[in-house]
Amino acid sequence: MIVVTAPTGDIGHQVVQILLQSGAPIRVIARNPSRLAEQVRASAEIIEGSHGDAGVVNEAFSGADTVFWLTPPDPKAASVMAAYVDFTRPAATALKEQGVKRVVAITALGRGSPLAGKAGYVTGSLAMDDLIASTGVAFRGLANPSFMDNIARQAAAIRHQGKFFLPISGDLKLPSVATRDIAAVAARWLLDDSWSDQGEVPVLGPEDISFNDMAAVISNVLGKPVSYQQISFDAYKARFMQFGMSDAMAQGMTDMAWAKNQGLDLTVPRSLETSTPTTFRQWCEAILKPAVLG
Repeated sequence: MIVVTAPTGDIGHQVVQILLQSGAPIRVIARNPSRLAEQVRASAEIIEGSHGDAGVVNEAFSGADTVFWLTPPDPKAASVMAAYVDFTRPAATALKEQGVKRVVAITALGRGSPLAGKAGYVTGSLAMDDLIASTGVAFRGLANPSFMDNIARQAAAIRHQGKFFLPISGDLKLPSVATRDIAAVAARWLLDDSWSDQGEVPVLGPEDISFNDMAAVISNVLGKPVSYQQISFDAYKARFMQFGMSDAMAQGMTDMAWAKNQGLDLTVPRSLETSTPTTFRQWCEAILKPAVLG
């Protein structure tokens, strides 16, 4: 039995689809089961509730071999550590009590970097990994850079202003990965019952690409000029505050961006094993273009 958390999220819903196609028995934890696709409701066992709740994870992990772990966004959390580590504590206890063998988690690049201790969400994510690993469960942390899919959150700005905005240097070439590739890697590890150790799996996308390079690709795909505009870190944080984020979580996003601008995501060498197939152009054609054109 494979348990999938966050099954309606950007990555989780794609993991569920791959697992269903494989025929593997799956159980999902969902706050709102009505948001699950009809095929999922018909084919998977559903536990309703939050995977931050002790009773929910104990029920969900009972009889399970493997868990896909992804912490949900909590924009109003009191701290980054509360959002990642405290949220995960009930699950860490349940992993031991229920005898789960393996966990595959979504995490971030940066382990071993001097920047990792002051990188906001990355810092919290790595501390969450340490908590899970401390239970003794076999563990794979899928260590990701920024997601290509995050650019789609600025589809309206691209449509109306011909621009997208971040505080990271426009010329800095960084890895970037499509969520569909992350889901494919996650599913591969979830379906493999031969491993019993702990480690990280970098998931780097196919190439390092700058935001100015991305703007050129977007312009070509959309057939209209689109540019990248670097904004200040203060302005970046202020945007999150305007959307209702707590000060701590907005600062966590800002600290993460600052660390990435300092090269945090460049700590892992690229190889055939760490690269994934979807190029930024392919992602733009499949995901961003429909989002911008509406």
